Amino acid sequence: MITKSLPIGFNRPHLTGREMLYISEARAAKHLSGDGEFTKRCNAWLEQHLGCAKALLTHSCTAALEMSALLLDITAGDEIIMPSYTFPSTANAFVLRGAQPVFVDIREDTLNIDERLVEDAITPRTRAIVVVHYAGVGCEMDAILDIARRHGLKVVEDAAQGVMARYKGRPLGGIGDLGALSFHETKNLISGEGGALLVNDGRLGQRAEIIREKGTDRTRFFRGEVDKYTWQEVGSSYLPSDLLAAFLYAQLEDAESITAERLRIWSRYHELLAPLEYTGQLRRPVIPAECEHNAHLYYVLMPQGVDRHGVLATFRQNGIAAIFHYVPLHISPAGRRYCRIHGDLRVTTQSAERVIRLPLWHGLDIAAQERVAAVLGTIHN
Repeated sequence: MITKSLPIGFNRPHLTGREMLYISEARAAKHLSGDGEFTKRCNAWLEQHLGCAKALLTHSCTAALEMSALLLDITAGDEIIMPSYTFPSTANAFVLRGAQPVFVDIREDTLNIDERLVEDAITPRTRAIVVVHYAGVGCEMDAILDIARRHGLKVVEDAAQGVMARYKGRPLGGIGDLGALSFHETKNLISGEGGALLVNDGRLGQRAEIIREKGTDRTRFFRGEVDKYTWQEVGSSYLPSDLLAAFLYAQLEDAESITAERLRIWSRYHELLAPLEYTGQLRRPVIPAECEHNAHLYYVLMPQGVDRHGVLATFRQNGIAAIFHYVPLHISPAGRRYCRIHGDLRVTTQSAERVIRLPLWHGLDIAAQERVAAVLGTIHN
């Protein structure tokens, strides 16, 4: 048994110290609803740092994905290629429009969608490819964009885990036609709940504003571009409160230092666990040379045949909150009802059964990480 001390939680939200100050400023400005001063600051920050044509804060990454489906005019009968190893929101956004997600397998190294399998899954009904940048590690975007161009398809990036990460120097979320970010409290930069839609195709910018504002041109009205606002098309209310934006802006200001600290913690795990990988007790994450990840999470893959439930129970006995990740969508009740698979999804199924996510949060100290590594060292095939 590993010597116990204080429990190690899986996540601990990090505060910069300016969140409450900015919330007070938003309150003093007497604009608490969406698109206040802090919302505008956050949108501008995202546009500047991620290089998108337009950034729009939303109340969740789920909302941003739903906006993507509306912007692409997805309708009943359309097909959307995506991985099964993802959160339900990735599929829900398109199922809500009547489309059918088509699941293809993931790569063994990064657990991202296997770009080599995408083209064979395309049919005359395919409208878009949705990629998920797992653990803040970029998908093979050049190959995916090339496939999309040749087949006249759109590319949506589910970059919920990808803020401040890059692929070949390009920020995740800012590469495809549309991107979606998350600022949920479990992410690197947080506002409790929250997200953003990144519009990289500038032709979609005005429609994105309309869809986000209940299908009206209210945003243009407030800019003085029209003398009244009216219902223009199908939309919904996707704006977050300016109080949440005020909280988020404090996080964005420290984005570089927050990312650097998480990378230091991630690298310590990687060093501590190297001997266990060499002896075949686990497999560490793989970061391709073209990717700059953001240390969103640190996971290990246990060998085939290891009792993962037993491993997690050992962590709990030692006061450590390690957890598994996604249940693949293709084996879920809704996945069977609304989606179809292309191929056998062998890597998805096997990897999902082997993943264990380790505690990783700003301020996690070396002693805690050594305890985590020591527990993993007691696990044998």
